[in-house]
Amino acid sequence: MKLEFLFVPTSDLDASLALYRDGLGFTEVWREGDATVALTLPGSDVQLMLDSHDPDAPLGPLFVVDSVEAFHAARPEKLAVIEEPAEIPGGFQATYRDPGGATIYVMDQSTDSAAQ
Repeated sequence: MKLEFLFVPTSDLDASLALYRDGLGFTEVWREGDATVALTLPGSDVQLMLDSHDPDAPLGPLFVVDSVEAFHAARPEKLAVIEEPAEIPGGFQATYRDPGGATIYVMDQSTDSAAQ
């Protein structure tokens, strides 16, 4: 399990980019369409992923695992399922809530031929 992103939903991608990239010095590392931008802070491997697809989605860490299906089958009881494993481009993703109410996203890249 590796912390890959901090998922940050936004209702205004341009304003969020102005803050994080232009105001706080994050570096843009990739984009997916017009709704998702990943940024890094110099000296960090974890990315901040700004996403405007669903501005009301909960903010939370996104962990990459080898297999979401295996993680889901063996998940700790204390992780409540919010969204069952579902196929996404390049793999699978599931969403959980920890005992304190925080959202945790888990994904794999099991069907992404470039990642294998």
